[in-house]
Amino acid sequence: MIDKRLTNDPFPARVVHSFTIPLNVFLLKTQINISYPATGCQKCVTIDDERKLRAVYDLRIASEIDGGALGDEYAGYVFRISGGNDKQGFAMKQGILTNNRVRLLLLGGASCYRQRKAGERKRKSVRGCIVGPDLSVLNLVVVKKGEADIEGLTGADDMVPRRLGPKRASKIRKLFNLDKEDDVRKCVVKRTFEKKGKQVTKSPKIQRLVTPLTVQRKRARKAALKASIVKAKEAAGEYAKLKAQRVKEQKEARRSAISKRRSSRKSSTKKE
Repeated sequence: MIDKRLTNDPFPARVVHSFTIPLNVFLLKTQINISYPATGCQKCVTIDDERKLRAVYDLRIASEIDGGALGDEYAGYVFRISGGNDKQGFAMKQGILTNNRVRLLLLGGASCYRQRKAGERKRKSVRGCIVGPDLSVLNLVVVKKGEADIEGLTGADDMVPRRLGPKRASKIRKLFNLDKEDDVRKCVVKRTFEKKGKQVTKSPKIQRLVTPLTVQRKRARKAALKASIVKAKEAAGEYAKLKAQRVKEQKEARRSAISKRRSSRKSSTKKE
């Protein structure tokens, strides 16, 4: 369209275009990723109502929030903030008490950084642990379930089977409610799959499993440690004894040398 202000313009070829910008461009949109550990399901919900998002602002990671503040469908639920990402994809890091991005020198074993070489350090950009309007994704975990089920998350039919079972012996006992006398090896979760036209069964190697062989090896290590301590004490005693003998011999040799000198001096004075 041609602007009316340019009707008397000597250059009528100039055209001013006007654009209509939708209002939803400036609205805040945050994806809420809700997970429920009991079923293993996750659900992603987009919230563009700023009044609902204000209930989450200025909270830290590991803080709990009432689900009713995010919508009536979450009434009675209690969520725990477990993390998130900002608009540029940088992850939130626990312990960084700010609501913006900072650059930190990170070591191996720290979150938001994977060490490539032993002893390597690297300066990385991370997002603070305080929730703000610059987040694009916020991760929540259901701590307390409400009365109404959330479709696709907490329903009875929404159970996601675990692909792998526990590997540690104590966790296998906890899962199957076993006693210490029960054999853990009989309750390992195995999986069967087809590979090259054959049925293959795989089971994990149980960690921290106490067997008679491990007890025997532990007993042998203890015996070897005790034997080494006794041997070290005996060697120290023999060394101290030998050292005392050498010192005694040196003193006797010194005394004999001094007595010889004195006798030689006395004989020389008598001759004079």
